[in-house]
Amino acid sequence: MRVYTRGGDKGKTALIGGERRFKHDLRIEAYGTVDEAGAFIGMAISELNESKDADIIHLLYQVQQTLWDVGADLAAVPSAKYTFRTKEEAAGELEPFIDEYKEEADKVTKFILRGGDKAAATLHVSCTVVRRAERQVVALMQVENIFEPTLKYLNRLSDLLFVLARAVNARRKQKDILYENSAEVFREGKNDSSTTTEL
Repeated sequence: MRVYTRGGDKGKTALIGGERRFKHDLRIEAYGTVDEAGAFIGMAISELNESKDADIIHLLYQVQQTLWDVGADLAAVPSAKYTFRTKEEAAGELEPFIDEYKEEADKVTKFILRGGDKAAATLHVSCTVVRRAERQVVALMQVENIFEPTLKYLNRLSDLLFVLARAVNARRKQKDILYENSAEVFREGKNDSSTTTEL
């Protein structure tokens, strides 16, 4: 198999279904960012401890597999004869893990600065890249049909990655650094990751 095809030398690439579009097209931006997120997650895996973090590593490998499905689904034009791969229940399957891992970190009432341990910092970066992919999918759905489970999965995945980043820091005894000008954003003191990822 050749790595290069020369097919994209004029700035276009093929979608599933055969249609060719410019590489800055919203659909291509969306699945390209999903690919980027998977790469950052792979970097995070390489920085985790194979024995102490085996559970998180296994979960992240599963996430990488699903991101391939999400990317493929986003690469399929609506007119293509294509069987979508992302499971309808994929987003829901992440929720028990979000609930489980948020318990490893202290409850937070304010926004935090992203960082800490190197693996945790990379998970924070992964979270923000997934958020960007989600925004691009939302932009895409304004002009074309999308397979909605892909959007739901990205939304839930960013929450999971935020929670995992905090869990990894907790395992390393790394304290969260609070955003100094943050108000009390969690009224009941709950560690609700869905609110922590965006101002």
